[in-house]
Amino acid sequence: MEKKRYFMKLAYNGHHYHGWQVQPNADTVQGMLNHAVGMLLREKVNMIGCGRTDTGVHASEFYAHFDLDQELGDAAAIRNFVFKLNNYLPCEIAIYDVFPVHPNSHARFSALTRTYKYYITKEKDPFYFATSYYFYGDLDVTRMNEAAHILFSYKDFTSFSKVNTQTTNNLCDIYQAEWKEDGHRLVFTISANRFLRNMVRAIVGTLMDIGQHKLSALDMHRVIQDQERSAAGFSAPARGLFLHKIEYPEALFKGEMVASGTFTEEND
Repeated sequence: MEKKRYFMKLAYNGHHYHGWQVQPNADTVQGMLNHAVGMLLREKVNMIGCGRTDTGVHASEFYAHFDLDQELGDAAAIRNFVFKLNNYLPCEIAIYDVFPVHPNSHARFSALTRTYKYYITKEKDPFYFATSYYFYGDLDVTRMNEAAHILFSYKDFTSFSKVNTQTTNNLCDIYQAEWKEDGHRLVFTISANRFLRNMVRAIVGTLMDIGQHKLSALDMHRVIQDQERSAAGFSAPARGLFLHKIEYPEALFKGEMVASGTFTEEND
């Protein structure tokens, strides 16, 4: 009997989790979902995520797919399943939707683009402690945006990747990279067809060095061209990073066959 494939749309606060991917002797989002869905459906499942967020990283939009021997039923039955699943899961994980897809649809490989946001708070704020990086000091946002714009001129981002990864290349197409001020918070938004391991946090750390006038905006050229992780800045803390949005072909949501996207395994 052919298995039925379903997509799940969810969000999670990663503050208490060791990232997405299952690890021995550690609480992970994937592990929680595998257990919860398996218990409710009395069937062993393996959730495949759209990417792998690192320890402490959050997701305001995340997709995963899973295969079942059984069908979940009509729309009303699926809504009831989502309701039960949300009651079963801890408050840090929220399920928004579950829907059937074509068997070739893949949470990671079918994705077209993804967007991350990084949040910095310039004032001590207890309500943003676990979801922002509290930074005391001045940051020149104009210089940071000038440097962020330089990212569009390059495709090889080796300088912002962890070393000894299993990716075949470090080429990425960046479509958006900008800082905006929102009260006492700074928000960095970056979109690309793929990201390397630790790439967003390394870019944020480098831009913060530029914002503190430790580097000039034009130094971003040298950092990228050196193709050495040591040339870039520090990795900004995980708690300020959110996987914000994933884009898929419209056909996927209609249950139609879709072509593979360009995402590779990653961890940020």
